[in-house]
Amino acid sequence: MSNREMTRRQMVLRSTQISLAGALGASLPRMISAAENKVELTEDGLHYQPWFLESFLELTDDVSEAAEKNKHLAIMWELKGCPYCEETHLVNFADEKIRNFIIGNFEVLQLNIIGSKRVTDFDGEELSEKDLARKYGVRFTPTFQFFPKTIDALADSPPQKREVARLPGYMRPDHFLLMFKYVAEEAYKNKDFKTYLQSLTD
Repeated sequence: MSNREMTRRQMVLRSTQISLAGALGASLPRMISAAENKVELTEDGLHYQPWFLESFLELTDDVSEAAEKNKHLAIMWELKGCPYCEETHLVNFADEKIRNFIIGNFEVLQLNIIGSKRVTDFDGEELSEKDLARKYGVRFTPTFQFFPKTIDALADSPPQKREVARLPGYMRPDHFLLMFKYVAEEAYKNKDFKTYLQSLTD
């Protein structure tokens, strides 16, 4: 049995376990304390949060499944040795308020900007992480892409028009949280992030 097949079997089992937990009444997202939030390193050398999305890497399904939980899909692009990726994990995600807001409102998919894992895009094209990053014009790490809660028209839209917001590079914790709130509130429908920040101080 290949590693890919084994991974899929493990993920199906985990999905079944989660579904059973939901049937037993686990309707709200479980918050994760600092003690529980054990950050590990992946085989690619990336820091990995225990609450990151375990995905078959089919973006249409990821958006749909996130939407079923009333969440947005966010893709976090990283690179081994990236100091600001590490800062995001060890500072921003270490903040319990930030971490639990994200867990409650987003599914976060981690991708490697030079990775070789195969990802199926919204238009059905299957390509490596590296080629997907190039297709979407992702050039910096960390970069967050935020997608809408519906897949309507995503397949037919140009790649750069599919996301509702983007966070390129590192952002200090207070503004980092506000970016996630901006997306969670769907404020992107009528204002850009700069205008949203200004509206908070008016």
